[in-house]
Amino acid sequence: MAKGKSSQTSKGDGQVRHPVPLLTDKLLEKRRERISVLMSDEEEDALGKAYDGRLVRRLFDYNRPYLRRLFAAILLMTLAALLSVSGPWIIGQAIDDGIRTGNLEVLRTWALIYLGAALGEFVFNRQRIAIMAFVGTKVVADIRSDLFRHLHRLSLTFFNRYSVGRLMSRLISDVGVLQDFITWSITGLFRSVFILIGIILAMLSLNWKLALITFAVLPLMAVLTNYWRVRVRQAYRATRQRLSLINGYLNESIGGIRVTKSFTRELLNLRYFDDLNHSYLNANIEATRLSAIFFPGVDFIGTIATAIVVGVGGYMVLNDALTAGTLVAFVLYVERFFDPIRELAQRYNTFQAAMAASERVFELLDTAPDLTDTSDAKLLPEIEGYVDFDHVSFSYKDNEPVLIDVDLHVKPGQRLALVGETGAGKSTIIRLLTRLFDVTEGAVRIDGHNVQEVTKTSLRSQLGIVLQDTFLFGGTIEDNLRYGRLEATKEEVIAAAVAVGADEFIRKLPNGYMTDVGEGGVNLSVGQRQILSFARALLADPRILILDEATSSVDTATEMQIQVAIEKLMEGRTSFVIAHRLSTIINSDIIIVLHKGRIVEKGSHEELLAKKGRYFQLYSMQWVQSGAIEVVS
Repeated sequence: MAKGKSSQTSKGDGQVRHPVPLLTDKLLEKRRERISVLMSDEEEDALGKAYDGRLVRRLFDYNRPYLRRLFAAILLMTLAALLSVSGPWIIGQAIDDGIRTGNLEVLRTWALIYLGAALGEFVFNRQRIAIMAFVGTKVVADIRSDLFRHLHRLSLTFFNRYSVGRLMSRLISDVGVLQDFITWSITGLFRSVFILIGIILAMLSLNWKLALITFAVLPLMAVLTNYWRVRVRQAYRATRQRLSLINGYLNESIGGIRVTKSFTRELLNLRYFDDLNHSYLNANIEATRLSAIFFPGVDFIGTIATAIVVGVGGYMVLNDALTAGTLVAFVLYVERFFDPIRELAQRYNTFQAAMAASERVFELLDTAPDLTDTSDAKLLPEIEGYVDFDHVSFSYKDNEPVLIDVDLHVKPGQRLALVGETGAGKSTIIRLLTRLFDVTEGAVRIDGHNVQEVTKTSLRSQLGIVLQDTFLFGGTIEDNLRYGRLEATKEEVIAAAVAVGADEFIRKLPNGYMTDVGEGGVNLSVGQRQILSFARALLADPRILILDEATSSVDTATEMQIQVAIEKLMEGRTSFVIAHRLSTIINSDIIIVLHKGRIVEKGSHEELLAKKGRYFQLYSMQWVQSGAIEVVS
C-alpha cells in the first residue's frame, strides 16, 4: 500500500490478527494525559472538606419537613442503645445473683429480663430503620426534583460546559450517596456514639480501676485511627475521581456507538476504557488495603484489651476484689466497646462520601442561570408575527463576534430565508429569536415587545421550531407529536401528521400512532424522525414558524411530498427558514445572505440572482457541484 499499513497482518500461522490502528500507542498516551488533566479538574469535586458545617446545615434543611419522624427515630435509637448497653450488666447480675447463689428462680428472672431487653432492642431498631428509610427516600426525592427543576432553568451555555456523564453522576450517584447517609448514618452515628459513651460509663461504674487499666489500649487505637483516617481520605478521593471519569466515558461511548463501529475504533476505545477501569481498580485496592490494616488492627487491639481484663480481672476475682459476674460483664463490655468504634470508622467513610456528594449537588443547585426572566417580565400577549432585529450584535465568547449589527424587519405572514456558509450566524439568529441566548448589543422584538422583557414561557409557547438535530423522546409516536401541545385531540394529531405526509408511514407501523419510537427515536429512520418533528411543531399551531435546516435529512422524493404541506402551513405565519435546498428558499419573501456575521445581501430570489453577488455565487457553485438547484447554507 502507498500509505499506512494493512489493517490485518498475518504471522504465518493462518490466523488473522485483530486490526490495530496506526499511532494507537500515541493516541492512548494522549488520552492518558487527558485522564490526568480531567482528574486534576475533578479534584475539588471529588472530595471537599472533612466536615463542612454549611453543607450539613443545607442537608438538614431538606430534613426539616420530617423533623417529627427524625425525633421519633432518635428516641427509638436512644431506647435501643440503652437496652443494648444494659445487656452485659444483666448477664453479670444473672451470674452473681443466680448462678453463684444457686437460685434458679432469680436466674430465670434475669434470663427473661435479658430476653425482653433483646426483643425491645429489636423492635426499636426495626421501627427506627423503617422511619429513616422513609425520610431518606423522601429527602432524596426532594433533592432530585430540585436538581431536575434547576437544570431546566439553566441556559444552553451551561450544558455546553458540562458533559452529560458528569451531570448524570450528580443526579444519580451523588444523590444515592446522600440517601445512604440519611437512611443509615444520621441515627447510626448517634447510636454508635451513644453506645460508646454508655459502655464507658457502665465500665467505670462497675469498677473504675479495671476500666482505667482497660483504657490503656486507647492510645494505640488513636494512632491506628488517625493513620487510617488520613490515608483513606486520599484513597476515597481517587476512587471518586476515577468513577466520575468512567461514568462520563461510558455515556459518551454508548451514545456514540454507531460512530465507533463505523470507524472500527472498538479496540482503541477498549484499551482506553481499560486504562480508566484499572485506575479505578487500583484506587479501590488501595482503599481495601487500608481497610485490611485498620479493621483487623481494631480486632487485635480489642483482643489485647480483653486479655488485660481477663488477666487483671481474674486476679481481682481470686482476691475477692471483683465478682465473677462483674468480670464477665467487663469482658462483654470490652468486646462491645470496639464495635461502635468500627461502626464510627465505617460511618466516616459514608460521611466523607456524603460531604463530597453534597458539595457537588449543592454546587450544581447554586449555579445561577445566566438567562432568566427579569423581575418585571410580562406575559407576551397573543402575537401577530412582527419580528425586528434592531442592530443586533452577539458573541458567544468575548472578542469573537458571531453577529455584527444585524438589522432586519419581518412582517406577519412573511417568509424569511437565511443563507450563508457554515458559521455565518444563521442558527444564532434563530437562537436569539427564541431567546436561548441574549443579545450582546441591540434588541430583538416581537410585535414591539423586547424578548428580554417577556417571560420565556410565554415567548416560546408561540414559536414552532424544527431543528436540524431531531430528537424524539421515549414513548409512542402520538406522545411525541403532542409534546408541544398536550391537550391536542387525536384528530388534531392525525391532521398534523397528514399535513406533513407522515400519516401514511405511521399507519404502516405495527401499532400505528401507538408505536414506541425507542430511545431517541432509534426505531425510526432519520427521515421519519425529522418528518415527525415537523408535525410536532405544526401541531403546536405557532404564530412564528422556525425551520433550521429541517429537511436536511429528508430525501428529495420525501421533501417533494411534504413541500405542498409546508407551503400551505406557512400561510399566515411568520416563517424563518434555514435550508440547504433551494426548493425551501426560492419562494421566500426575503432572503438574507450572511457572511461572517453581517448581512451582505437582502432581497427576493430573483432580485439576488440579478445582482450577481454572493447569493449568485453560492447558487452557481451548488449548480456546478451537484447538478441540482441548491443553495449552501
